[in-house]
Order: sequence, then C-alpha cells, then structure tokens
Amino acid sequence: MRRLTDLPFVVVLMGFGAVAMYVPAVHAFTQSDYEIARAFFYSGSLFFMLAILIGMATAANRPGPQARNQLLTLVATFTLLPLMLAVPFAESVPDTNFLSAWWEMISSLTTTGATLFEPERLSPSVHLWRALVGWLGGFFILVTAVAVLAPMNLGGFEVLSGATAGQGAVIGGPVARGSVPSGRISRHARILFPVYAALTLLLWVGLILAGDPPLVAASHAMSTLATSGISPIGGLNAAPSGVGGEVIIIPFFAFALSRQLYPAGRTIRRSESLSYDPELRMAILFATIVPALLFLRHWVGALEVDEIADTAAAMRALWGTTFTVLSFLSTTGFESADWSEARSWSGLTTPGLILAGLAVMGGGVATTAGGVKLLRVYALYRHGEREVERLVHPNSIGGSGSQARRLRRQGAQMAWIFFMLFALSIAVTMLALALTGLDFEGSTTFAVAALSTTGPLATVATEVPLSWADLDTAARGITAAAMILGRLETLAIIALLNPDFWRG
Repeated sequence: MRRLTDLPFVVVLMGFGAVAMYVPAVHAFTQSDYEIARAFFYSGSLFFMLAILIGMATAANRPGPQARNQLLTLVATFTLLPLMLAVPFAESVPDTNFLSAWWEMISSLTTTGATLFEPERLSPSVHLWRALVGWLGGFFILVTAVAVLAPMNLGGFEVLSGATAGQGAVIGGPVARGSVPSGRISRHARILFPVYAALTLLLWVGLILAGDPPLVAASHAMSTLATSGISPIGGLNAAPSGVGGEVIIIPFFAFALSRQLYPAGRTIRRSESLSYDPELRMAILFATIVPALLFLRHWVGALEVDEIADTAAAMRALWGTTFTVLSFLSTTGFESADWSEARSWSGLTTPGLILAGLAVMGGGVATTAGGVKLLRVYALYRHGEREVERLVHPNSIGGSGSQARRLRRQGAQMAWIFFMLFALSIAVTMLALALTGLDFEGSTTFAVAALSTTGPLATVATEVPLSWADLDTAARGITAAAMILGRLETLAIIALLNPDFWRG
C-alpha cells in the first residue's frame, strides 16, 4: 500500500480501471459471449501491463506534496481516463466510433448516466461495464471529496469554513498545505470502500428478492449508490420489481443527501447530530413540500374536471411524485413506475421545470450527488432569513454561535458566488449548444442535465422526450465538457487558474 501511494495517482487509477475490465470479461464468458469477453480481457491485460510499466518508470519520481497536483489529477481523471475505459466499449459495440464510446465513459465516470445507445443495442456485459464505471466513479468522487477537496476548501466545504476557496482547510481542524495528499486518499479509501460496497451489496440482494434479474438488480444498485441513474432496461420504471423495488431503493437516496451518513474520517468533524444536519433537513423539507404541492395540484385538477379518482390512484400518484422528487434531488434521475399516474392525475403534461430545479439544487456535500449542493442552498436560506429579521428588528442579534454567523456571512457569500458561477455556466453551455443548431428548450435541458450530472433529466423534463443520440459531434463535445465541469465544480477550475495557487 505504501508503494502504491508513492505512485502517481493517475497510474493507480489506470491499474484499478484495468482490473475492473475483468468483471465484464468474466460475465461475458459465463454468457458464452466470447467476442465481448475477449475484448474486455485483452483490454484489461494490456492496460494493466501498461500501468505497471508506467509505475515502474515513475516510481523514482515521487510527486510533490502540492495540492494542485491532486487537483490536476482530478481533471486528468475525468478527461483522459475515459479514453482507456472506452477501448473495450468501442470494441464490444458494433457500428460505433471511438468518440461516442469516450463520451459514454465520461457520462458514466462523472455519474451523469446519459447514454447515446438504446438498451437493446448493448449486450448485458456492456451494460454491466457502464454501471460498474459509474459505481467506481461515485466511489472516486466520495474519496476525493474528503481527501482532496475538503482540505482545499472546495466542493462546498468553503461554505462551512468561510475561508477562501483553494487556500487550505479548517474543517475538522487545520490541515497543513504541505501534507501529502496520497496518504489521505488511501486512508479514506480504506474507510469508505467497505461501507460503500456493503450498501451496494445490500441493495442488490434486496432488489433480487423483489423480483429483478441479477444484472438489472446489480446495475440499479450500483447506479443508486453512485447517483448515476444507469439502467440496462431503459429506466427503473421498466424494472420487474415495480413499486416494491422502489420502496427498497428510496432509503438509499439518503446517502446522497447528507455526508454524515458516510464515515468521514478526520477531514469532516461531526459537530452535530444527524437530526440537526442542515442538508438532511433541507432534503426532508423539499421531499415534503414539493410532492405535497404537486399532489394538491393533481387533486384540484381532478376536482375541476369532476373526475375524482379512487384512493388507490391517489396514493400511486403521491408515491410516484415522492419517489421521483427524491430521485432527482439526489441527481440519480430514476423515474418512478407511478410517475405517469402522477402526471395524468390532473392532466399535467410534465413538471419538467420542477425536476430541473431539484437537479440543480443537488444533494449533499461530500456525497456522490451533483448540482449546487444542499449546504449552499441552506447557507443562502439562513442569510435571507437573517436579512428579513433585520428588516423587522434592525437592532437584533443573530446569535447561534460563531459557526452559524460564519455560515450566514462568509458562507452565504461563497454560496452566492458559486450559484452565480453555476448559472453562468448554464448560460454559456446553452449558448454553445444553441450555436450547434439546438432550440432553446433543447439547449436548456441538455445544459442543466450535463452540469447537474443528471443525464435522465433530458428524457423526462420536456413534453417530448429528448435523446442524447440526436446531438451532433460538436454538441457531444460541449456536453462532455459540461459534465466534467459539473462534476469538478467551477470553483475548482478557478482555483487552478489562480496564480497564487501555483506559487510555493
């Protein structure tokens, strides 16, 4: 393990990615699909040997302790590593080009879950590879969030600390800027992986017992924990488990809504109990109010047309709304089997704007979810609450301690800056997609889906479902860049462009 931590992080990731190729190779072999088994086996062997050779060549050149090396590694991981992961994919899918395979792997690795292919076009082993890449991408995001982004006050932690983004950590105690990040990465990986794998295994067994085939259950389990929304059958609404599977899945959405449900190690100090976690409370608030408003809208619509449905239909509509709201709030993007019942309850075509807003808000800090993050939304809410209180009582004192004051002031300022940068990123991406020939609705939907890493949003946010396969080469390149930007976050890119970040 010490020798592994001394190697460049990209080389280590290459090795793990190569070993992961043996999983679909074994699966294809058991299915007597020997051509696909050879594609994954040969690719895994080739890249594993290449990783060993590169590791031997770079073992003597120990990387410096600068945190910028790890941040650059994150950029390289989401841009260059998919080139390796796309090789067996391109070899296994007939009549496709390498650019499409690279785009597909970027979508999986960033846990976006968008796809260019119909489910029946891909073999079961290739579907397993997509879900596995998304699952590994989710674990990579978990580890780097607490081991790389938190010590640099990025990824939402700048809201808690109130310090300048990219200038060192104060969460859970100071972390020396010259400390070696590779040691933190390996330590947090050892802490997080058993929990991450055990939760996935538990959900997989539960879905099998609910009636899903093993491959479908494994893909949906990995996609839920990684919030990738990848499905080998085109979505959760087509799963044989039905509502029973959704009941099993819905508690696992909580792991994308609060960082305190994962063992956080030394980087994140649990200063409050889970019942007072602001992210979880905000998630419960949205998961209660939004379905209630949509359900009342359905009920009023039913009264208007004088067609009051039975209680069973009302409960299906309420369940479909609640599950879908939680799914998009966690940026997973699974659609409930009863979502169509929820839409037709009052003749409502599709509340796409609401789902897009939930995806933009996203889940919790240091989770696999994307979006703006609930902690930033909470900081803006507390700041607005305090400002309204000062309008009513100008001489009042906010109180609640130094951490709450820091959250309402510096934290809210950093959250507002990030929100404006996120909105600007959406506008720039929309403009770039519009230049490729997309209309306003299409460019808006694809931009929000890519930047919030919620790929299934494109198929449910509009009245007529959009297809990622309809994008041309230029639009695919733009959305690939948007998915990487949405996963890395704009503040991390700006930190790389800061001249002070490169000194020392």
